[in-house]
Amino acid sequence: MKKYSIYIGILIGGLVLGYLLFGGGSSEKTMKSGEMTETSGEHAHGMENGEPQMWTCSMHPQIMLPEPGDCPICGMDLIPAEQGAGGLTTDQFKMTENALALANIQTTLVGGSRMEDNTLVLSGKVMENEELNAVQVSYFAGRIEKLYINFTGEQVNRGQLLATIYSPELVSAQQELLTTASLKESQPGLYKAVRNKLKLWKLSEKQINSIESSGQVKENFPVYATVSGTVTEKMAQEGDYIKQGQPLYKIANLSSVWAMFDAYENQISSLKEGQEIQIATNAYPAKEFTAKISFIDPVLNTASRTVMIRAVLPNKENLFKPGMFLQGMVKGITNDGNETIVVPQSAVLWTGERSVVYVKAQEDEPVFELREVKLGKSRGDQYEILEGIQNGEQIVTQGTFTVDAAAQLRGKKSMMSPEGGTAGGAMPGMPGMNMGNEGQMDNKEMIKKGQVSTEKFLEGKAYDFRKETPEPFRQQLDAVIDAYLSLKDGLVQADEKATSKYSSELLEALQNVDGNVLKGEAKAFWEEKKSFLMQHAKLCKEASTIAGKRENFIYLSQPLIKVVEAYGPGDEKLYVDFCPMANNNKGAFWLSADQEIQNPFMAADMRSCGEVKQEIASNK
Repeated sequence: MKKYSIYIGILIGGLVLGYLLFGGGSSEKTMKSGEMTETSGEHAHGMENGEPQMWTCSMHPQIMLPEPGDCPICGMDLIPAEQGAGGLTTDQFKMTENALALANIQTTLVGGSRMEDNTLVLSGKVMENEELNAVQVSYFAGRIEKLYINFTGEQVNRGQLLATIYSPELVSAQQELLTTASLKESQPGLYKAVRNKLKLWKLSEKQINSIESSGQVKENFPVYATVSGTVTEKMAQEGDYIKQGQPLYKIANLSSVWAMFDAYENQISSLKEGQEIQIATNAYPAKEFTAKISFIDPVLNTASRTVMIRAVLPNKENLFKPGMFLQGMVKGITNDGNETIVVPQSAVLWTGERSVVYVKAQEDEPVFELREVKLGKSRGDQYEILEGIQNGEQIVTQGTFTVDAAAQLRGKKSMMSPEGGTAGGAMPGMPGMNMGNEGQMDNKEMIKKGQVSTEKFLEGKAYDFRKETPEPFRQQLDAVIDAYLSLKDGLVQADEKATSKYSSELLEALQNVDGNVLKGEAKAFWEEKKSFLMQHAKLCKEASTIAGKRENFIYLSQPLIKVVEAYGPGDEKLYVDFCPMANNNKGAFWLSADQEIQNPFMAADMRSCGEVKQEIASNK
């Protein structure tokens, strides 16, 4: 027994000695200021690889907080977020090969190229040729007894009867004519003066002779067209009392029209008068028309940062209708032979004041990071890049918004969050959750900063998934559009009850949309836009004032316009309207079912402020 006791004592002593020698990996004892302290194997303040430890939620990975605690969405305990894995910097993130294949993400090697014989593409519309416009007026005062042209769009010819007018002045002048006719031998000067008076009222020699020969006064006198053209505005009604010189009709001669295009500041240097421009239109997709630039507006529109470019189009066959959208292509644009970095438009994301691309950071691994770039000229389907990327780098050229969505979920820099992470760790779209972290903006400011509030918004690439969109998804999207249009009408009327009702219906309709019926890029596009829509629909619903709802309606409208462009609006076409005075003169877009402007952002006396920027054809 004594022998076994010795063996057991040796065994216990060995265990204790082993613990003291090798068990301190998780606990180190150090002497500091005469005191024994014990520190964890991990840094006391959560430092990992020299970076502060961030905490996230396993159910909501978009949450990133600098300290442990509860998830602000579901209340679960936060867990340490992975950082610096695989040698990545804080701005980089890695995607799986499956995710790349599912979203069909493609990259392109950036290389210098000469933009020789390139094409500058401009957007515009048909307008009346102001040089050929005329106003048909009445040359004498009286009451309109009969109008013979009763609607706009009607064609009139010079000399055609337009109206008959009862004029007391003409009745008196006719009586003077009949009186002086009997005295023309003795008082020829008086007779001639009366005839000239009638001629000033545009009565012809034939009409004057007819009155004189009949010896009878006409009570109702005809008004004949002095020009030929198309009636564009009817300015009087039967029974109206009119003054001498008062307009009756506006008449436009559409034998030639103006093609008016918007050119941005960075495109002006490439344009000059006399340059040939190729013009295409959706109405005649198989035809191309040629014209020359006849005028470049010397004044810049400060709201849109554009100048107007004008070309004259012959229109003898009446092919062009005022208001029709056009696309102009100026070919042969060069940039003095300088080597320039050129990227496809699909690679660039517009983010208000910023433009960003995603660069593949590692050649053999799907690691990406956001890069802000400075754009040069837009030519065809390409952009010049002046700053931000270099030759030899790979950038994402297809599936860019999918990569951006992945960056957002990982709390990295993205188009919604230029500094990375989320505002105070709160989920985007949850107002009032500013966690007080120094240098971080509150949630509302973060959401607004990631949106486009100028006319550059319409420059973004328009996707078309109509052919591959299933009918169930289309019907669910129609419900979203209906609720949106009802909310817009409520904002126009400043009706608090209606806006409260329809903002709730809009949020519910968005929640009911099942994006899983979509596939590939169409699905990824919807998921990315839906996140923006949900954020602002929720904020719009929760806003307690009309002003608050209007503010969020601005940023709700932008992604919805792109969604409607991509999947189509259903049975009826929609209009994209723009008001440069809304949003503190930064401009705002919205969708409308009617061509007439009804501005949801302005007071009652400014409801007509704005213009139609685009038409989106229906799916029918």
